[in-house]
Amino acid sequence: DPVVRKLRRHTRPRGLGFQLRKIGHVVLNCRNLERSIRFYTEVLGFQVSDVYPGEMVPGGMAFLRCNADHHGIGLVGGMGKVAANLDLNHIAFEVGSLDEVLLAAKRLREHGATIDFEGRRRAGVQIAVEFRDPDGHRLEIYWGIDQVGSEGRVRPPSEWKGAHSFREAVENPVAGQDTALRDPSLLSDE
Repeated sequence: DPVVRKLRRHTRPRGLGFQLRKIGHVVLNCRNLERSIRFYTEVLGFQVSDVYPGEMVPGGMAFLRCNADHHGIGLVGGMGKVAANLDLNHIAFEVGSLDEVLLAAKRLREHGATIDFEGRRRAGVQIAVEFRDPDGHRLEIYWGIDQVGSEGRVRPPSEWKGAHSFREAVENPVAGQDTALRDPSLLSDE
């Protein structure tokens, strides 16, 4: 496909002088700040670092963390309607094991979260659960994303193996992806 080839030619310029290292944080608008804080803390395990009252930011604002950074998510209250997801497609959070993805999916189901996808995506071949927060923002928890070495080679599309369930992803792994679960009984929850 000539369009794909053309798009793949775009690259980081040499001598740029700086290099972005990671996504630092994302700030989301929400309809009910307390409900959103409850979801991000009680369902996803974030910790609250700081909160601004409505006098500082209309609707209030909370800063939440999942690692040592002061915040990875900011939540601003006062959004009028469900997120349209026109500009922001989704936010993804990495976990340290495949078991953790399945445990997260189980917890999300137990808390009534809307789950859009469970399995393995193609490019990047990460195994993930994709879901919605209370305001309809699309989120992902994943493990096993391909790493690109210094030579810059990525897995060719012929080696991608999309999977539309965790069972299919575990039982039909891509080359180099160890899908052995520490707790195989997690698949029985599917």
